[in-house]
Amino acid sequence: MLPLAVTGPALADPNNNSPAKLTKAVTLNGVLRHLDALQAIATANGDRAAGRPGYQASVNYVVSQLNAAGYSPTVQAFDFTYLEDNSVLDVIAPFPVSYRKDLDFTYSDFEPRAEGDVTGTLQAVDLVLPPGANANTSSSGCDAADFAGFVPGHIALIQRGTCNFTVKAFNAQAAGAAAVIFFNEGQPGRTGIVIPIGDATGLTIPVVSATFDVGNQLAALPSPIVRVKVDVNTDTRTAWNVLAESRYGNANNVVMAGAHLDSVQNGPGINDNGSGSAALLETAIQMSKVKTNAKVRFAWWGAEESGLLGSDHYVTTLPQAEQDKIALYLNFDMVGSPNHFFGIYDGDDSSGTAPVPIPPGSAQIEDVFEKFYADRGLPSEDTEFSGRSDYGPFIAVNIPAGGLFTGAEDIKSAEQAARYGGTAGVAFDPCYHQPCDNRSNLNLTALDVNADAIATAVITFAFDTSAVNGVRAPGKSHGRAPRGSVS
Repeated sequence: MLPLAVTGPALADPNNNSPAKLTKAVTLNGVLRHLDALQAIATANGDRAAGRPGYQASVNYVVSQLNAAGYSPTVQAFDFTYLEDNSVLDVIAPFPVSYRKDLDFTYSDFEPRAEGDVTGTLQAVDLVLPPGANANTSSSGCDAADFAGFVPGHIALIQRGTCNFTVKAFNAQAAGAAAVIFFNEGQPGRTGIVIPIGDATGLTIPVVSATFDVGNQLAALPSPIVRVKVDVNTDTRTAWNVLAESRYGNANNVVMAGAHLDSVQNGPGINDNGSGSAALLETAIQMSKVKTNAKVRFAWWGAEESGLLGSDHYVTTLPQAEQDKIALYLNFDMVGSPNHFFGIYDGDDSSGTAPVPIPPGSAQIEDVFEKFYADRGLPSEDTEFSGRSDYGPFIAVNIPAGGLFTGAEDIKSAEQAARYGGTAGVAFDPCYHQPCDNRSNLNLTALDVNADAIATAVITFAFDTSAVNGVRAPGKSHGRAPRGSVS
């Protein structure tokens, strides 16, 4: 059991029973009070990542606030494989550059994985730059002859292409490479990080894999000195979900709303996802005395950054009869991005981009958010219904879902800058998954608007789920979408 500390009394009003009243009660200052607390926790502990002390302190804070508001929160523990990645990809000379883990590069999934810390001169191996028009046109590193003239002790820069990564890695090792940097080939759809896999028995040199942009940058430097470090540690640790239910409402008709509480390692996680957690917490506090028609269940998920582990644990351990009582799930992950757009999960797949089956009823959730922005004269747009946040486990068992998103590492277009303000050609959140995702890494206007959007959706469905229930009646089995379809 986690130690609980109870702080100041909640200021909820039983009359906060309409969107107008609740959005007035859910203030930006109230949300920022929680974000200040999360920032203080991150400052004291280094981050708020699952499996680390800052996450436990974050759980304690949410529980204390819920207790003070009159809820009886439940803390659900689950074990998970904790992974600490201390890998590095840096340019030392001709000028220093530090690349970002999981955004610019990652370690390989070779089995077994060789670790090490190497600094040396980078040497390109038979690259095709600019890339060919078609995929798999680069044979970089596929033949021993590609390493003719390779200097032993150098670090090999190798492009994705026509043969397996293991072949390339073993060829590099045989040529005397001290480490390998793979990068993607560069055609459309082949620019992000690709994670090499395969049997690497006998490989003893560290290997990392980078985006096409990183590889292209490295290839353009004159004999750069780079550092490659692969250092990955794992063990089993405990994380927690926090759940709190309204006192009132039909227990056979449950409205769920959730946000992940954990940050990435070595970052405070204030936009991702302190923003969603804080706005949801303030909504729950201000609704604590409202006599709702549906039972409202709020959730703060653990270990989302490790792979949606908390929400998946909750859903997969929930009996089928209890799953069937959930009318819908609302998800709020990053709602205050500094260079924001107003994104709504595309529940009707009008953009035609969803890579997963969309449960019936999700389009009706999208309608509520669209109406909110339209009523305020604000622009909004679809964001992909991908299942890649904590609604994924819910849609995998065919529970309708919806939510909000203000952008992460993708780049804002000129059209979006014209609609929302901000800066075109810059990421929606330039501090995504970085130490700079701190209390100053927020667009307060976006956060204020989206806190009201969250309150509006929750209170709307707390009193009337008929728009969704007309498609999906609570208390009946709704079938399961293929779990493997969620990525």
